[in-house]
Parts: sequence; C-alpha cells; structure tokens
Amino acid sequence: MPPRVDQKPGTTKRMIWMIVGVLLLIALIAGIKVLLVMRMIHSMPKPAPFTVSTTIASEQAWQPSLNAVGTLRAANGADLAMDVAGLVTAVKLKSGEDVRQGQLLLQLRDGDDVAQLQQREAAAQLSRITFERARQQWAAQAISKAEYDAATADFKSRQAAVAQQKVVVSKKQLRAPFAGRVGIITTSPGDYLSAGTAVVTLQQLDPLFADFHVPQSELGRLRVGQAVHLMLDAYAGRRFAGRLSAISPKVDTGTRNVQVEATVPNHDKALSPGMFAKLSVDVGSPQRRLTLPQAAIVYNPYGDTVYVVQPSTGKDDKGAPLPPTVQQTFVTLGDTRGDQVTILKGITAGTVVVTSGQIKLKNGAPIAIDNSVQPADSAHPAPQEH
Repeated sequence: MPPRVDQKPGTTKRMIWMIVGVLLLIALIAGIKVLLVMRMIHSMPKPAPFTVSTTIASEQAWQPSLNAVGTLRAANGADLAMDVAGLVTAVKLKSGEDVRQGQLLLQLRDGDDVAQLQQREAAAQLSRITFERARQQWAAQAISKAEYDAATADFKSRQAAVAQQKVVVSKKQLRAPFAGRVGIITTSPGDYLSAGTAVVTLQQLDPLFADFHVPQSELGRLRVGQAVHLMLDAYAGRRFAGRLSAISPKVDTGTRNVQVEATVPNHDKALSPGMFAKLSVDVGSPQRRLTLPQAAIVYNPYGDTVYVVQPSTGKDDKGAPLPPTVQQTFVTLGDTRGDQVTILKGITAGTVVVTSGQIKLKNGAPIAIDNSVQPADSAHPAPQEH
C-alpha cells in the first residue's frame, strides 16, 4: 500500500493567494473610485467669488467729544397771571406774537380805581400848594415850626396815597415783564379772571439754555466756554452751535451725575423751550485718528474683527489671475462719531477693508470688489426719509 501524502500545506498556500487576490481586487476597485471622485472634483466648477464693497483705512481729523442728551429751556420764561380778580375789558395781544418789555397785554376793569387815583392826585396837588406856601411863610418867620411840619407831613402823606393808588391801578393791567413771544391766549373781553389764574405764557427765545447731565468721571474734561453742538430730530441735517456756560458745583448723590448748562443762540427762533436735543461737547484739541465706517466692523463676543483684503498672487489653470481673498483680523476700537469709529490697534493706514458682505466670508474666501454702493461714512449723519 502506497504511503499517505499530507495535503495541508498546499491548502494553506492556496488560501493565502486567495486573500492576496481579494485584497488586490479591493485596492483596484478603491483606486478606481478615488480616481473617479478626483476627476469629478476637478470637473466641478469652482465657487464664484463673493461680491463685497471695500474701503481704505485712513487717518482723519478727529475732535474728541462728549455726547449727551438734554432739554432746551428759555433764558426767561413765565406763565403770566393777574394779581387781582376782575373783569377783562381789553386783550392787547395775539397768540404767538412777539412783545416788548413793558407792553400792555391785558386790561381789567379799573374805572373806580382810576377815579380814586384822580381824586388823590387832586388832593396831593392842593397839599403841594399848601406846603409851598407854608415853606415861604416859615422862611419869613410868619408861622410856627409846628404848622410848617404839619404842612410837610400832609404833603408827603398825600404823595404816598397817590403812589399806593397807582399800584392798585397797575394791578388791573398785565404787562410783559421782559421781551419775548407769547403763547396761545384763550381769554376774551368779558371774561372774569380770578387772582393767580394763568392767562398766557411768555418765553424769551434768544438765547436758549440747554440743560443736560454728565457722569462725574467726565468733569475733568469740561470747561466753561467749550463749543457745544446740538442736533434735533425736527431739523434733520442742521447743527446748532452754542457754548458751555455753567457747570453745577454739586454732584447728584443718587445718580453721581452733574448738571451742565449750555447757551445756544436762536436768532431765527427755530428752537423752542422744552425740545429734546442731542448734544456734543468738544473736549480737548483736534487729533488725527485712524477711522473706518462702523459697517466694516464685525462685532463678536470674543472680539471685534475686520476682513482685510489680500491681493491676488497667482493664476488659475487657464492662466487667468486668481481673485483677491480676505483675512479676518482682530481690531481694538476707540470712540465713535456718527457713522465712523476709530481704530486703536489691529490695522494701519492704507489697509483695504471689507465694508459690506462680511456675513458670507471666511478666511481665504475669494472676493469680487464692487464699490458702486458704499455704506454710510459720515461724521455728522442726518436722518433720511424716502
């Protein structure tokens, strides 16, 4: 009987070759797939550059300022009323009229008081004649000193009575205590007015005062005489100039603010007491500051940034120049003025910065620059209504 041959080594060899073949097949299939994917990637169109607008960071003249809000107040203002009650006989003004100091505005019935004044003036005239006669007689030693003193006292008493009655008559007249503009008057002849009833308001409109408050930490920057600029919603695009005229010597213990007063010329009477105003006080001397439009800043919790434009440095497969790209850069911001903000650190003058379209950008993103429309970059913007 022939000897038995062991078949085990041959089976192992065949298994190894089978595994190697399977691995080669898998590698071949994977390689083909990778080639197909790479070919698809290369054949796909490249993303189009993002359209943005840009500006060049530059240094501008910058006046340090302190901003606040305040209320306009008349230099002299009062709600006029009568001292005594009475019946109105004449109204000598029209609503909104400019009046001069001392001008008669309203008259109450005063016939009895005037008649009594005339009576006292006649008595005073007679007393004056008697006093003059007594003085001549006293000089000639024709009367006693007692008679001369009695004539003198009577004359002075009559004069005082006349002055007293003139005051009574004057209380029946309402006169302007200062020059200014009156408000709306609704009183008519025939109305009965009680004492103390407000008849009309009178406001001196030139100049006006602007009252506002600033934190106590800003007191060191304020000086009487500094220029003040006012802007009001009622006059878009117009700035009113004034001067800081007074600083309160007391700080409010509740708010730690101090009251400040500015004087504002109002020759054309455009401003009215009670108006709300935005104020800017020039503090310090003008400086040169690096500025950007506020629209260029990307505000983030982890820091403020801008997108800086990087110029193209190469060409694509077809030989055309590559579009510029952007790089996000952190900046340190300073004061703001209108649509502008100062840059303290992060970029230098001459840097090209993206001003719109930042929301779709990231580092290295290609861009196409279109500056046909630019964001607002005004130091003193005005509201626009369309």
